Amino acid sequence: MLKQSAKLAKSEEAAQYYNNGNNFYDLAKYEDDIEAYNKALSLNPDEDLYYKKGNSLAYLGKYEEAIREYDKAIEIKPDHEKAINNKGNSLYEIGRFEAAIECYAKAISLKPNDASYYCNKANCLDELGRFEEAMIAYDKAIEIKPDYAESYNNKGVSLYNIGEYEESIIAYDKAIELKPDYANSYNNKGNSLSYCGRYEEAIECYDKAMRLNPNYVEAINNKSIVIEKIGSESDAKCM
Repeated sequence: MLKQSAKLAKSEEAAQYYNNGNNFYDLAKYEDDIEAYNKALSLNPDEDLYYKKGNSLAYLGKYEEAIREYDKAIEIKPDHEKAINNKGNSLYEIGRFEAAIECYAKAISLKPNDASYYCNKANCLDELGRFEEAMIAYDKAIEIKPDYAESYNNKGVSLYNIGEYEESIIAYDKAIELKPDYANSYNNKGNSLSYCGRYEEAIECYDKAMRLNPNYVEAINNKSIVIEKIGSESDAKCM
């Protein structure tokens, strides 16, 4: 009876640390929530605690450490698809794209109706220059979740990378329709319009991206490049 009471007290203490960690996490106080999760783990090693600690480490940019925590969660619960997916995300951040794809494929096998897993896999394929495969994965994500703006945007990037600029514009337009404040899609659409020689429209897109995000350095630079192109072409005509 005494042993059972001690075990219960230990469990309750771990739960309190777990709740404290969650509260810190919600406030984006990741160092504090890691400390709380560590205390909970010392009392009750649990897959969700390792998973949550991994998430906090990833938010702090400590991807290698995050991967180790996700591995601990997966060791306890091999079908923890969220931990497997997030391990993939950390692998992606450190440029280990092939290993990340393996994680996403495993996550997909465990939960095939999660559009984000297909999108994540596609992002890695895109980084590896496997654009056709990436577009198939983006299309699968869109099939599952037709309002997935990020998948339309990223599919547009793949189309852009293989020189299908008009098709990429269609994809960006869909992303913008679904998410009108999607500054990245406006910038990307501007790039495709520029390659099509539609400079004025490109500038309008860059301006829109900058209105949505005044510190969007890439859009600022891209607009400058297009303005230079217009000037160069105008000078060439005069000659």
